[in-house]
Amino acid sequence: MQAQSTSIDFLPIIFQVIVALGFVVTTLVATHYLGPKRKTSDKLETFEAGVKSVGNARQPFSIKYFVVAILFVLFDIEVIFMYPWAVNFRALKMDGMIEMFIFMGTLLLGFIYVIKKKVLDWN
Repeated sequence: MQAQSTSIDFLPIIFQVIVALGFVVTTLVATHYLGPKRKTSDKLETFEAGVKSVGNARQPFSIKYFVVAILFVLFDIEVIFMYPWAVNFRALKMDGMIEMFIFMGTLLLGFIYVIKKKVLDWN
């Protein structure tokens, strides 16, 4: 027999969400009205780790670093999926081996695609 849930069961969750949102709104409003309002040229100047800003911030730049980082995470995730497979290798028998070969083949196809698109070439 399954337990029936009623709308009254969700009252503590709704109350917690209301309290959390109320705290956020109250804090934002209070700091806006109670905080100091001293705007000087030094405060309005762009600051980046103590280095003076030079040039336009909206100039285009290469995203190769970010693409390589995303690819690293993508191919690193395979280890997360391989660990449970390795732990349960004996229980999965031949079906588990075939599924892992399919998974590794898919990753190999993705890696070949990345190589063909020359994503990892930095020149």
